[in-house]
Amino acid sequence: MFTYKTKYIEKPVETAFQKLGRCIGKYPWLFFILPLLISGVLGGGFYFLQQREVDLHDQEIKNTSRNSLAKEDKAFVKQHFPHREEFSRLRLYNEGVYASLTIAVKSNILTVKAFQEIIKLDERVKSLKTSKNYTYANLCAKEKSKCASNEVLDIVNYDASKIENLTLNYPSHERLYLGGVIDGVKYKPGTKEIETANATRLFYFLQENIKNKTDAWLTLFNDTLSSETNATLGSISVFTTLSREQELKKNSESVTKLFPITYVLAIIISILSCLRLDCVRNKVTVATFGVISAGLSVLSSFGLLLYCGMPFAMTVATAPFLILGIGVNDMFIMIKCWQKTRVHDKVEDRMAETYKEAAVSITITTLTHALAFYIGLLTPFRSVQSFCVYTGTAVLFCYIYNIMFFGACLALNGQREASNRHWLTFRKVETPNEDNKSNACSVGGAYDPETNAEEDTPISVFFKKYYGPFLTKRWTKVIVILLYFVFVGVSIYGCSQMKVGIDTYKSKYYGNHHFRQNGPFVMVIVNDSTFQYWNKAARANLMACVREFENSDMVAKNMTISWLDYFMAYSKRVNLDISQKDKFMKFLPSALKLKGFSEDVDIQNDLIEASRMFVPIVNIWNPTDEKNILKFFRETARNCKSKNVDLKVYHPAFIYFEQDAVNDKNAAIDQHDIIRNTVQNIIVATVAMLVISLMLIPNPLCSLWVTFAIASVIVGVAGFMALWNVNLDSVSMINLVICLGFSVHFSAHISYAFVSSKQENADDKAVDALYNLGYPIIQGALSAIAGVIVLSAANSYIFRTFFKIMFLVISFGALHGIVFIPVFLTFFGVCWKSVRTENSEPIRGNSELVKMTNNGENS
Repeated sequence: MFTYKTKYIEKPVETAFQKLGRCIGKYPWLFFILPLLISGVLGGGFYFLQQREVDLHDQEIKNTSRNSLAKEDKAFVKQHFPHREEFSRLRLYNEGVYASLTIAVKSNILTVKAFQEIIKLDERVKSLKTSKNYTYANLCAKEKSKCASNEVLDIVNYDASKIENLTLNYPSHERLYLGGVIDGVKYKPGTKEIETANATRLFYFLQENIKNKTDAWLTLFNDTLSSETNATLGSISVFTTLSREQELKKNSESVTKLFPITYVLAIIISILSCLRLDCVRNKVTVATFGVISAGLSVLSSFGLLLYCGMPFAMTVATAPFLILGIGVNDMFIMIKCWQKTRVHDKVEDRMAETYKEAAVSITITTLTHALAFYIGLLTPFRSVQSFCVYTGTAVLFCYIYNIMFFGACLALNGQREASNRHWLTFRKVETPNEDNKSNACSVGGAYDPETNAEEDTPISVFFKKYYGPFLTKRWTKVIVILLYFVFVGVSIYGCSQMKVGIDTYKSKYYGNHHFRQNGPFVMVIVNDSTFQYWNKAARANLMACVREFENSDMVAKNMTISWLDYFMAYSKRVNLDISQKDKFMKFLPSALKLKGFSEDVDIQNDLIEASRMFVPIVNIWNPTDEKNILKFFRETARNCKSKNVDLKVYHPAFIYFEQDAVNDKNAAIDQHDIIRNTVQNIIVATVAMLVISLMLIPNPLCSLWVTFAIASVIVGVAGFMALWNVNLDSVSMINLVICLGFSVHFSAHISYAFVSSKQENADDKAVDALYNLGYPIIQGALSAIAGVIVLSAANSYIFRTFFKIMFLVISFGALHGIVFIPVFLTFFGVCWKSVRTENSEPIRGNSELVKMTNNGENS
């Protein structure tokens, strides 16, 4: 069997850590105070937090791809059809700045009584005045020097008594489109006339270039009307362009409030897991400072990145919970290594030995976690990138602070132990003997006389004497194998049920469940400056393409708004000859101004650079409809190239629809692209971690077992998250990449502990590995779960998803580490029989606890 040495990497790291540990042991106060000062300086970066927060007013920055085709189309529309002073909701290339009221009743809203209340509500909105005396009239978007009005109130001229005498056609009434403002319509038999309707909507659009003023008014609007009730009108729903931002900030603040609870939980778990009856060997204080060290690493890393101007997305708010779990886990490793040193050695010698033992272990932990996060930067999602850079940097700071700050705490605690002082009172106590052994409160400092190290914990003894032998019985192995096949089967079934996409934000784009039947108008843009609009054949091809859109069930019939249709009808009516370019371009500008189509044709230097028409979509009931609409429009536009017509299609909502797009090769972020990005990141990270394993584990077969564990955990998490109603989207993509760090963390250590064990029998090796690693794995899993458990109480989809996936990752990682992998390794004796150096001594490697089996070397 092929084996190889890893000392070219291991030895320099161990030697450097040994020297550093000795230095910290000699000067603990220096390494205790210095990180505190650094944290104080870097923590000042939080002064810039508000400036660095991603503008949630524009959610597309965060939650969609930087390579998004819809974003490219938006930039094109913005360039060729910029907003003019004259407001037009139809022509917005973004969702604008607005507030809306959705009013729904159980019966009929088109009554005098209902409209009287609606008009009163409208008057109340217009009377709202900010602290700086700004009203809607001061801030509103203007149409012909007047505030943009509401069609449903224009129809009755703000006179409620007229509503019952009107005959309203739907969705178009006398050149007014009512599909977006009246809903729940029942027609009079055989007509398009409205008999009853149960919902209406009022919009209040504001100017876009005075954000501070409009934000104040929108906030006042939301605060005043969000609790509005009206017996006549029934349900009143409020939405503004700030609603998402306010909701997300509220969710983020609610999670931030949970952070102290997380810290308390982490401290409690750390204290309980480090609690000893021996009043000298007790590590309660050390455990507490281990949690503080993780907190300082978050403060320093985030502060540094904020100083550097790194955008801070909402998803980053989950990072401290994760870093807490990772940092505390490394703390357990260092404490375990300290407990294996000789208690009578000098503190600096014990620190040197502790750092030598823990060096490669905490380094591989840091490398795997940091790699998992930094590889996440490969994704095009901005929110994922922001999360990964903050969390990856925090992992590195956590590594540094564990070495420096926590190491200093460990050394100071070692000085206390060396003088045999009580962990709480710091008073000297007697060493236990047969006469005073029963008085645990006043005696302490016990140790194993055979190894001169601290005594084993009860849980380590449990793994050695009970759990390990039980797990290696033949019938137990059979059960474990069957359980694994059940695990894989359920996971694969779950993967087959996986859904792709997130509708967390865009679901509110149209309000609530009302107003889904009649959607917005989609821009159909001619993207060809050489297109000959005056050529009858070319024009026929263009209109044939438009008809292809109109013939779909997803598009409202006879509702297309087209400057070209108007111009052709106009030229025919006034007998204009437009068959030549010069004549076409001569008459076009003046004709467009007559009907307000000037903004729909970009004329530069007597050349039409681009033009657009508007096609209304219908029946957007769920994300599947959104996917189908995006797919249809883009495919239809692409097919028109065969007619020599180059088209783009765009609506602001397409930026969000792209996450759900299916099989649209022209979409930058479709179902396959999300899956492709996720798989790409996982493959790259897995290969990188395999390389790390090969470098630090002197047996390639066992390195492959580590890779197998990574794949197994990922499949398990992917399958079970689907069964737990978690979709594959940018949020869950983050967590699947995180999977790699935790899965390799548990599996790499248990595999190496197995191959490096001195035991000759495979079952004995498994027991020995569990004896050394079982308790640290449980400690690490519990501390990591404690770091995210409070997120289960969060209202936000992002935070709940983070909890669900991290819970699965940690649980399955620990399950593989202490159940599946130890059993699988016993079936392949070839994996360990040949792992010997030339002098037949076990090869030393990355696990902090591998060497703990080599008491002869440590004593």
